[in-house]
Amino acid sequence: MVFSIPLEALFGGMLLGLSASILMLFSGKVAGISGIVGGLLSLKKHDSSWRAAFVVGMIFSAYIVAPFDFQLPDVSGNNLVTIAIAGVLVGFGTRIANGCTSGHGIIGMGRFSMRSIVATVTFMVTAISVVMFKRMMGWM
Repeated sequence: MVFSIPLEALFGGMLLGLSASILMLFSGKVAGISGIVGGLLSLKKHDSSWRAAFVVGMIFSAYIVAPFDFQLPDVSGNNLVTIAIAGVLVGFGTRIANGCTSGHGIIGMGRFSMRSIVATVTFMVTAISVVMFKRMMGWM
């Protein structure tokens, strides 16, 4: 097995960090996706314009990087029911963890939040365990 440096992931991570830093620096807001979308869906909040702009920017970012030969993963062969169940489980998990991987892993760990460090370690251990289990069972 040959390991090559995934430049797309490196640059993507750098852009995530940059966007999260800019959002926090100029508005004091945390770039946790579940919190942003949750606040956008909440009728109590009056700060939906920046949340909507953030979500629209995320969606259209695929078009912005298209000239650089960026391609999204092909998920056309996946079962939509499985994807929907996975989405519900992720949403449930973000509620239990008081945030998502982006909020805890990028912002919370950058602020040395103990809750975010524990959450990120939990995310990583769970992800590694699931991949190992799936490979052992021959599902991957």
